[in-house]
Amino acid sequence: MSTARAVADDGGSGLVSFRRNTWGVLAGTVACVLGFSVGDWVLDPDVHAGLRAVTGLATATTIVACAVLLARRIRDEVPSAAWLATACCAALVAAAVPLALGSFGIWPLAPAATISVLVTFLPARRAWSALGAALVVLPAIGLVTAVAMGEPRVGHATWMPALMVLAFGPAMVGMLHAWQVAARLDDARRLAGELAVADERLRFAADLHDIQGHHLQVIALKSELAARLAEADPTRAAEQMREVQQLAGDALRETRALVQGYRRTTLDAEIANASRVLAAAGVNVRADVDADLAASLTHGPRSLLGLVVREATTNVLRHSRATRAAIVLVPDDAGARLVIDNDGAGGTWPGGGRAGTGDGTGLASLAERLDAVGGRLSWTSEDDRFVVTATVAG
Repeated sequence: MSTARAVADDGGSGLVSFRRNTWGVLAGTVACVLGFSVGDWVLDPDVHAGLRAVTGLATATTIVACAVLLARRIRDEVPSAAWLATACCAALVAAAVPLALGSFGIWPLAPAATISVLVTFLPARRAWSALGAALVVLPAIGLVTAVAMGEPRVGHATWMPALMVLAFGPAMVGMLHAWQVAARLDDARRLAGELAVADERLRFAADLHDIQGHHLQVIALKSELAARLAEADPTRAAEQMREVQQLAGDALRETRALVQGYRRTTLDAEIANASRVLAAAGVNVRADVDADLAASLTHGPRSLLGLVVREATTNVLRHSRATRAAIVLVPDDAGARLVIDNDGAGGTWPGGGRAGTGDGTGLASLAERLDAVGGRLSWTSEDDRFVVTATVAG
Protein backbone atom coordinates (compact mmCIF):
# COMPACT_ATOMS: atom_id res chain seq x y z
CA MET A 1 0.00 0.00 0.00
CA SER A 2 2.98 2.32 -0.26
CA THR A 3 1.57 3.59 -3.55
CA ALA A 4 -1.59 4.73 -1.87
CA ARG A 5 0.41 6.54 0.77
CA ALA A 6 2.56 8.28 -1.82
CA VAL A 7 -0.45 9.45 -3.69
CA ALA A 8 -2.10 10.60 -0.55
CA ASP A 9 0.93 12.61 0.47
CA ASP A 10 1.00 14.24 -2.94
CA GLY A 11 -2.51 15.41 -2.30
CA GLY A 12 -3.59 15.04 -5.90
CA SER A 13 -7.10 15.32 -7.25
CA GLY A 14 -8.80 16.12 -3.97
CA LEU A 15 -7.31 13.11 -2.18
CA VAL A 16 -6.13 15.23 0.72
CA SER A 17 -9.70 16.28 1.43
CA PHE A 18 -10.97 12.74 0.91
CA ARG A 19 -8.36 11.40 3.31
CA ARG A 20 -9.16 13.98 5.96
CA ASN A 21 -12.89 13.46 5.57
CA THR A 22 -12.53 9.69 5.83
CA TRP A 23 -10.45 10.00 8.97
CA GLY A 24 -12.82 12.60 10.40
CA VAL A 25 -15.91 10.47 9.82
CA LEU A 26 -14.40 7.30 11.28
CA ALA A 27 -12.66 8.91 14.25
CA GLY A 28 -15.68 11.14 14.86
CA THR A 29 -18.02 8.14 14.86
CA VAL A 30 -15.92 6.38 17.48
CA ALA A 31 -15.73 9.53 19.59
CA CYS A 32 -19.45 10.28 19.39
CA VAL A 33 -20.71 6.76 20.06
CA LEU A 34 -18.32 6.09 22.93
CA GLY A 35 -18.49 9.61 24.28
CA PHE A 36 -22.26 9.93 24.44
CA SER A 37 -23.02 6.34 25.47
CA VAL A 38 -20.32 5.86 28.08
CA GLY A 39 -20.52 9.51 29.13
CA ASP A 40 -24.11 9.07 30.20
CA TRP A 41 -23.11 6.04 32.28
CA VAL A 42 -20.11 7.87 33.78
CA LEU A 43 -22.40 10.67 34.96
CA ASP A 44 -24.76 8.23 36.71
CA PRO A 45 -24.60 9.09 40.45
CA ASP A 46 -25.64 5.55 41.36
CA VAL A 47 -22.24 4.28 40.17
CA HIS A 48 -19.25 4.63 42.48
CA ALA A 49 -17.31 7.80 41.69
CA GLY A 50 -13.95 6.01 41.48
CA LEU A 51 -15.26 3.45 39.02
CA ARG A 52 -16.83 6.19 36.95
CA ALA A 53 -13.53 8.08 36.83
CA VAL A 54 -11.57 4.99 35.79
CA THR A 55 -14.09 4.11 33.09
CA GLY A 56 -14.25 7.67 31.79
CA LEU A 57 -10.45 7.94 31.57
CA ALA A 58 -10.18 4.55 29.88
CA THR A 59 -12.88 5.48 27.36
CA ALA A 60 -11.22 8.81 26.55
CA THR A 61 -7.90 7.03 26.09
CA THR A 62 -9.56 4.50 23.78
CA ILE A 63 -11.01 7.30 21.65
CA VAL A 64 -7.63 9.03 21.31
CA ALA A 65 -5.78 5.78 20.57
CA CYS A 66 -8.32 4.79 17.91
CA ALA A 67 -8.04 8.22 16.27
CA VAL A 68 -4.24 7.96 16.15
CA LEU A 69 -4.34 4.43 14.75
CA LEU A 70 -6.87 5.43 12.10
CA ALA A 71 -4.60 8.31 11.05
CA ARG A 72 -1.68 5.91 10.66
CA ARG A 73 -3.83 3.41 8.79
CA ILE A 74 -5.14 5.92 6.27
CA ARG A 75 -1.55 7.00 5.58
CA ASP A 76 -0.62 3.33 5.19
CA GLU A 77 1.89 3.53 8.04
CA VAL A 78 2.83 0.68 10.34
CA PRO A 79 0.90 0.94 13.62
CA SER A 80 2.93 1.95 16.64
CA ALA A 81 3.28 -0.83 19.21
CA ALA A 82 2.78 1.70 21.98
CA TRP A 83 -0.53 2.93 20.55
CA LEU A 84 -1.67 -0.63 19.89
CA ALA A 85 -1.00 -1.55 23.51
CA THR A 86 -2.64 1.65 24.73
CA ALA A 87 -5.79 1.03 22.70
CA CYS A 88 -6.09 -2.59 23.82
CA CYS A 89 -5.46 -1.90 27.50
CA ALA A 90 -7.77 1.12 27.60
CA ALA A 91 -10.55 -0.78 25.82
CA LEU A 92 -10.13 -3.69 28.24
CA VAL A 93 -10.51 -1.40 31.26
CA ALA A 94 -13.39 0.53 29.68
CA ALA A 95 -15.19 -2.79 29.14
CA ALA A 96 -14.31 -4.60 32.38
CA VAL A 97 -15.80 -2.10 34.83
CA PRO A 98 -19.28 -1.79 33.22
CA LEU A 99 -19.35 -5.55 32.60
CA ALA A 100 -18.59 -6.28 36.24
CA LEU A 101 -21.45 -3.97 37.23
CA GLY A 102 -23.87 -5.61 34.81
CA SER A 103 -24.08 -2.73 32.32
CA PHE A 104 -24.48 -4.99 29.30
CA GLY A 105 -25.33 -2.15 26.93
CA ILE A 106 -22.15 -0.20 27.72
CA TRP A 107 -19.30 -2.67 28.07
CA PRO A 108 -19.01 -3.85 24.41
CA LEU A 109 -18.64 -0.35 22.95
CA ALA A 110 -14.91 0.16 23.54
CA PRO A 111 -13.85 -3.40 22.56
CA ALA A 112 -16.00 -3.36 19.40
CA ALA A 113 -14.62 0.01 18.29
CA THR A 114 -11.02 -0.96 19.04
CA ILE A 115 -11.26 -4.34 17.30
CA SER A 116 -12.84 -2.69 14.25
CA VAL A 117 -9.93 -0.24 14.03
CA LEU A 118 -7.25 -2.88 14.55
CA VAL A 119 -8.56 -5.26 11.88
CA THR A 120 -8.16 -2.56 9.22
CA PHE A 121 -4.40 -3.15 9.40
CA LEU A 122 -4.97 -6.73 8.23
CA PRO A 123 -5.48 -7.92 4.64
CA ALA A 124 -9.14 -7.83 3.61
CA ARG A 125 -9.85 -11.54 4.03
CA ARG A 126 -8.17 -11.74 7.43
CA ALA A 127 -9.94 -8.54 8.52
CA TRP A 128 -13.37 -10.02 7.81
CA SER A 129 -12.33 -13.26 9.52
CA ALA A 130 -11.26 -11.31 12.60
CA LEU A 131 -14.60 -9.48 12.67
CA GLY A 132 -16.36 -12.83 12.41
CA ALA A 133 -14.38 -14.09 15.39
CA ALA A 134 -15.31 -10.95 17.35
CA LEU A 135 -18.97 -11.62 16.52
CA VAL A 136 -18.61 -14.94 18.34
CA VAL A 137 -16.29 -14.04 21.22
CA LEU A 138 -17.87 -10.80 22.48
CA PRO A 139 -21.46 -12.15 22.60
CA ALA A 140 -20.11 -15.27 24.33
CA ILE A 141 -18.47 -13.10 27.00
CA GLY A 142 -21.75 -11.25 27.52
CA LEU A 143 -23.72 -14.50 27.69
CA VAL A 144 -21.39 -16.19 30.19
CA THR A 145 -21.25 -13.10 32.40
CA ALA A 146 -25.03 -12.65 32.37
CA VAL A 147 -25.62 -16.29 33.29
CA ALA A 148 -22.99 -16.15 36.04
CA MET A 149 -24.57 -12.99 37.50
CA GLY A 150 -28.09 -14.39 37.23
CA GLU A 151 -29.04 -11.59 34.85
CA PRO A 152 -32.52 -12.21 33.41
CA ARG A 153 -31.76 -10.20 30.25
CA VAL A 154 -29.57 -12.87 28.71
CA GLY A 155 -30.69 -12.00 25.18
CA HIS A 156 -29.76 -8.35 25.65
CA ALA A 157 -26.35 -9.32 27.03
CA THR A 158 -25.77 -11.54 23.99
CA TRP A 159 -26.96 -9.53 21.00
CA MET A 160 -25.71 -6.12 22.16
CA PRO A 161 -21.99 -6.98 21.62
CA ALA A 162 -22.80 -8.46 18.21
CA LEU A 163 -24.69 -5.32 17.26
CA MET A 164 -21.72 -3.14 18.20
CA VAL A 165 -19.31 -5.21 16.10
CA LEU A 166 -21.70 -5.07 13.14
CA ALA A 167 -22.06 -1.31 13.57
CA PHE A 168 -18.35 -0.49 13.76
CA GLY A 169 -16.61 -3.21 11.73
CA PRO A 170 -18.09 -2.94 8.22
CA ALA A 171 -18.03 0.87 8.40
CA MET A 172 -14.32 0.92 9.23
CA VAL A 173 -13.27 -1.69 6.68
CA GLY A 174 -15.60 -0.38 3.96
CA MET A 175 -14.64 3.29 4.16
CA LEU A 176 -10.93 2.57 4.32
CA HIS A 177 -11.29 0.25 1.33
CA ALA A 178 -12.99 3.09 -0.57
CA TRP A 179 -10.05 5.34 0.27
CA GLN A 180 -7.65 2.67 -0.96
CA VAL A 181 -9.49 2.35 -4.26
CA ALA A 182 -9.51 6.13 -4.76
CA ALA A 183 -5.76 6.34 -4.12
CA ARG A 184 -5.05 3.55 -6.58
CA LEU A 185 -7.26 5.12 -9.23
CA ASP A 186 -5.44 8.42 -8.86
CA ASP A 187 -2.12 6.61 -9.18
CA ALA A 188 -3.40 4.95 -12.37
CA ARG A 189 -4.56 8.33 -13.69
CA ARG A 190 -1.13 9.86 -13.24
CA LEU A 191 0.55 6.80 -14.73
CA ALA A 192 -1.67 7.00 -17.83
CA GLY A 193 -0.60 10.60 -18.38
CA GLU A 194 3.07 9.73 -17.97
CA LEU A 195 2.72 6.81 -20.39
CA ALA A 196 1.10 9.04 -22.99
CA VAL A 197 4.08 11.40 -22.85
CA ALA A 198 6.55 8.50 -22.87
CA ASP A 199 4.82 6.98 -25.90
CA GLU A 200 5.30 10.18 -27.88
CA ARG A 201 8.96 10.32 -26.89
CA LEU A 202 9.48 6.72 -27.99
CA ARG A 203 7.88 7.46 -31.36
CA PHE A 204 10.26 10.36 -31.92
CA ALA A 205 13.24 8.30 -30.74
CA ALA A 206 12.34 5.49 -33.15
CA ASP A 207 12.11 7.90 -36.09
CA LEU A 208 15.42 9.49 -35.15
CA HIS A 209 17.07 6.08 -34.84
CA ASP A 210 15.86 5.05 -38.30
CA ILE A 211 17.42 8.13 -39.88
CA GLN A 212 20.65 8.36 -37.92
CA GLY A 213 21.25 4.62 -37.70
CA HIS A 214 21.19 4.08 -41.47
CA HIS A 215 23.32 7.09 -42.37
CA LEU A 216 25.88 6.56 -39.62
CA GLN A 217 26.34 2.92 -40.56
CA VAL A 218 27.03 3.81 -44.20
CA ILE A 219 29.29 6.70 -43.17
CA ALA A 220 31.31 4.35 -40.95
CA LEU A 221 31.76 1.81 -43.76
CA LYS A 222 32.77 4.39 -46.38
CA SER A 223 35.13 6.13 -43.94
CA GLU A 224 36.82 2.81 -43.22
CA LEU A 225 37.13 2.14 -46.97
CA ALA A 226 38.57 5.62 -47.58
CA ALA A 227 41.16 5.05 -44.86
CA ARG A 228 42.28 1.83 -46.53
CA LEU A 229 42.48 3.50 -49.98
CA ALA A 230 44.23 6.65 -48.75
CA GLU A 231 47.72 5.44 -49.78
CA ALA A 232 46.93 2.88 -52.48
CA ASP A 233 44.34 4.90 -54.42
CA PRO A 234 44.00 8.51 -53.22
CA THR A 235 41.50 9.31 -55.97
CA ARG A 236 39.04 6.63 -54.88
CA ALA A 237 39.65 7.57 -51.24
CA ALA A 238 38.72 11.17 -52.00
CA GLU A 239 35.63 9.97 -53.86
CA GLN A 240 34.57 7.92 -50.85
CA MET A 241 35.04 10.90 -48.52
CA ARG A 242 32.94 13.09 -50.82
CA GLU A 243 30.19 10.49 -50.52
CA VAL A 244 30.66 10.53 -46.75
CA GLN A 245 30.27 14.30 -46.79
CA GLN A 246 27.11 13.98 -48.87
CA LEU A 247 25.70 11.32 -46.53
CA ALA A 248 26.43 13.51 -43.52
CA GLY A 249 24.62 16.40 -45.18
CA ASP A 250 21.67 14.15 -46.01
CA ALA A 251 21.53 12.91 -42.42
CA LEU A 252 21.60 16.48 -41.14
CA ARG A 253 18.81 17.58 -43.48
CA GLU A 254 16.63 14.57 -42.67
CA THR A 255 17.18 15.07 -38.94
CA ARG A 256 16.20 18.73 -39.22
CA ALA A 257 13.14 17.76 -41.25
CA LEU A 258 12.18 15.23 -38.57
CA VAL A 259 12.55 17.77 -35.77
CA GLN A 260 10.65 20.41 -37.71
CA GLY A 261 7.92 17.90 -38.48
CA TYR A 262 7.75 17.00 -34.81
CA ARG A 263 7.51 20.65 -33.84
CA ARG A 264 5.14 21.54 -36.66
CA THR A 265 1.60 21.43 -35.43
CA THR A 266 -1.94 22.32 -36.33
CA LEU A 267 -4.39 23.77 -33.89
CA ASP A 268 -7.12 21.20 -34.50
CA ALA A 269 -4.72 18.29 -34.11
CA GLU A 270 -3.20 19.68 -30.93
CA ILE A 271 -6.58 20.36 -29.30
CA ALA A 272 -7.75 16.84 -30.16
CA ASN A 273 -4.49 15.35 -28.89
CA ALA A 274 -4.60 17.44 -25.70
CA SER A 275 -8.15 16.32 -24.98
CA ARG A 276 -7.19 12.69 -25.51
CA VAL A 277 -4.04 12.81 -23.38
CA LEU A 278 -5.66 14.74 -20.53
CA ALA A 279 -8.68 12.44 -20.54
CA ALA A 280 -6.34 9.44 -20.35
CA ALA A 281 -4.77 11.08 -17.30
CA GLY A 282 -8.17 11.33 -15.61
CA VAL A 283 -8.77 15.01 -16.29
CA ASN A 284 -12.30 16.11 -17.19
CA VAL A 285 -11.68 18.16 -20.35
CA ARG A 286 -14.06 20.68 -21.90
CA ALA A 287 -13.11 21.85 -25.39
CA ASP A 288 -15.12 24.83 -26.66
CA VAL A 289 -13.60 25.66 -30.03
CA ASP A 290 -15.03 27.87 -32.75
CA ALA A 291 -14.31 25.62 -35.75
CA ASP A 292 -14.93 28.37 -38.30
CA LEU A 293 -12.56 30.68 -36.46
CA ALA A 294 -9.86 28.00 -36.29
CA ALA A 295 -10.19 27.33 -40.02
CA SER A 296 -9.99 31.03 -40.87
CA LEU A 297 -6.64 31.55 -39.15
CA THR A 298 -3.56 31.68 -41.34
CA HIS A 299 -0.91 29.00 -41.00
CA GLY A 300 1.45 30.98 -38.75
CA PRO A 301 -1.00 31.99 -35.99
CA ARG A 302 -2.71 28.61 -36.13
CA SER A 303 0.60 26.79 -35.62
CA LEU A 304 1.58 29.08 -32.75
CA LEU A 305 -1.72 28.47 -30.97
CA GLY A 306 -1.18 24.75 -31.49
CA LEU A 307 2.20 25.05 -29.78
CA VAL A 308 0.55 26.90 -26.89
CA VAL A 309 -1.94 24.05 -26.50
CA ARG A 310 0.90 21.51 -26.54
CA GLU A 311 2.98 23.39 -23.97
CA ALA A 312 0.02 24.04 -21.68
CA THR A 313 -0.98 20.37 -21.84
CA THR A 314 2.53 19.28 -20.96
CA ASN A 315 2.54 21.66 -18.00
CA VAL A 316 -0.80 20.32 -16.75
CA LEU A 317 0.53 16.76 -16.82
CA ARG A 318 3.88 17.60 -15.24
CA HIS A 319 3.14 20.33 -12.75
CA SER A 320 -0.45 19.94 -11.55
CA ARG A 321 -2.91 17.51 -10.06
CA ALA A 322 -5.69 18.67 -12.31
CA THR A 323 -9.17 17.15 -12.27
CA ARG A 324 -10.72 19.66 -14.67
CA ALA A 325 -9.42 21.59 -17.67
CA ALA A 326 -10.98 23.78 -20.34
CA ILE A 327 -9.69 24.69 -23.81
CA VAL A 328 -11.58 27.63 -25.30
CA LEU A 329 -11.02 29.35 -28.66
CA VAL A 330 -13.16 32.44 -29.27
CA PRO A 331 -13.02 35.54 -31.50
CA ASP A 332 -11.06 38.50 -30.22
CA ASP A 333 -10.69 42.11 -31.31
CA ALA A 334 -7.24 41.26 -32.63
CA GLY A 335 -8.29 37.99 -34.23
CA ALA A 336 -8.57 34.98 -31.92
CA ARG A 337 -8.11 34.28 -28.23
CA LEU A 338 -7.16 30.88 -26.83
CA VAL A 339 -7.71 30.22 -23.12
CA ILE A 340 -6.54 27.07 -21.34
CA ASP A 341 -7.71 26.80 -17.74
CA ASN A 342 -6.98 24.01 -15.26
CA ASP A 343 -7.35 23.38 -11.55
CA GLY A 344 -4.97 21.49 -9.27
CA ALA A 345 -2.07 23.92 -9.71
CA GLY A 346 -1.65 24.09 -5.94
CA GLY A 347 0.34 27.30 -6.00
CA THR A 348 3.32 25.62 -7.68
CA TRP A 349 3.24 27.91 -10.69
CA PRO A 350 5.17 31.14 -11.01
CA GLY A 351 3.36 34.38 -10.43
CA GLY A 352 1.01 35.85 -12.94
CA GLY A 353 1.86 38.08 -15.87
CA ARG A 354 4.64 37.47 -18.32
CA ALA A 355 7.19 36.02 -15.96
CA GLY A 356 9.27 33.19 -17.36
CA THR A 357 12.57 31.46 -17.10
CA GLY A 358 14.16 33.49 -19.85
CA ASP A 359 16.05 30.43 -21.08
CA GLY A 360 14.22 30.19 -24.39
CA THR A 361 11.99 27.30 -23.39
CA GLY A 362 8.37 26.75 -22.46
CA LEU A 363 5.84 29.54 -22.12
CA ALA A 364 8.51 32.25 -22.01
CA SER A 365 9.83 31.20 -25.43
CA LEU A 366 6.33 31.03 -26.89
CA ALA A 367 5.57 34.49 -25.51
CA GLU A 368 8.53 35.88 -27.48
CA ARG A 369 7.39 34.15 -30.66
CA LEU A 370 3.87 35.49 -30.29
CA ASP A 371 5.22 38.98 -29.61
CA ALA A 372 7.17 38.77 -32.86
CA VAL A 373 3.97 38.29 -34.89
CA GLY A 374 1.87 40.83 -32.97
CA GLY A 375 0.26 38.36 -30.61
CA ARG A 376 0.39 38.03 -26.86
CA LEU A 377 0.79 35.21 -24.36
CA SER A 378 0.14 35.56 -20.63
CA TRP A 379 -0.52 33.25 -17.71
CA THR A 380 -2.00 33.78 -14.28
CA SER A 381 -2.21 31.69 -11.13
CA GLU A 382 -4.87 32.07 -8.46
CA ASP A 383 -5.43 29.57 -5.65
CA ASP A 384 -5.28 26.20 -7.40
CA ARG A 385 -6.20 27.51 -10.87
CA PHE A 386 -3.76 28.22 -13.67
CA VAL A 387 -4.89 30.06 -16.79
CA VAL A 388 -2.93 30.48 -20.03
CA THR A 389 -4.24 33.09 -22.48
CA ALA A 390 -2.93 33.58 -26.02
CA THR A 391 -4.13 36.10 -28.60
CA VAL A 392 -3.16 36.24 -32.26
CA ALA A 393 -4.12 38.27 -35.29
CA GLY A 394 -6.20 36.52 -37.91
